[in-house]
Amino acid sequence: MSPRSYYTPQGGLPPQTQILTDRAMFTEAYAVIPKGTLSDIVTSYLPFWQEARFWVLSRPLSGFAETFSQYIAEVQPGGGSDRPECDAGAEAVLFVVEGEIELTIGDAVHRLGVGGYAYIPAAAKWTLWNKDGAAAKFHWIRKSYEPVEGLEPPEAFVTNENDVAPTPMPGTDGKWATTRFVDMADMRHDMHVTIVTFQPGAVIPFAETHVMEHGLYVLEGKAVYRLNQDWVEVEAGDYMWLRAFCPQACYAGGPVEFRYLLYKDVNRHMRLGGTGRGV
Repeated sequence: MSPRSYYTPQGGLPPQTQILTDRAMFTEAYAVIPKGTLSDIVTSYLPFWQEARFWVLSRPLSGFAETFSQYIAEVQPGGGSDRPECDAGAEAVLFVVEGEIELTIGDAVHRLGVGGYAYIPAAAKWTLWNKDGAAAKFHWIRKSYEPVEGLEPPEAFVTNENDVAPTPMPGTDGKWATTRFVDMADMRHDMHVTIVTFQPGAVIPFAETHVMEHGLYVLEGKAVYRLNQDWVEVEAGDYMWLRAFCPQACYAGGPVEFRYLLYKDVNRHMRLGGTGRGV
């Protein structure tokens, strides 16, 4: 299967003639960051990175979603970092949506193109450079790893979504499927980052309401998504950020598949007497 083509931010600024009405919203239960808001002026720069900028889609906020942060990175040719992560306790998932990167984890060197997926454990030594002739863009999801006594931490791995068969949801005839990069029974992992695919017209047929926080970046297609009490139209390039227990459902609008990159926190006890997740 050839690599897919995903929507990526293009930067720039809207013209002065553009009206201000937009789909961006932030509520007590969810946020929607539409693709049109990802302009040049909302990018961030990070220590020890060269020729790189980042759209920060989410960050831990007390009383909202507290377990993770998600960026879209844009790295120009020749750019990158020998010290990309400043927090030794942070684990990461990288997912490439444009161009190609050279990722080194320990002594292993990997070249990741579109659809490339990497899990990087906390405290791993890694570097990332763009040695190609065009800009590279990738999602970078970061979480503080929560160790559990008696469980070894997970090891690094690299794959591509084309090499992982989607798992159909039961009773959906394959119309709703999830590409899982980590075995759900592997308790070493405290987060899952997957790709969810709906065929045109497919639905989540009930309002999911659960403890897991979500980041959902729409890679392809469009849908009407239920967020708390609201139905919101979303399309490729939009991002949804959900706190725990926010009801959610969707109708995939077609004419192509509706697909999104999904983060959720898993496999750990709830911390008692405080916020967040813990052992």
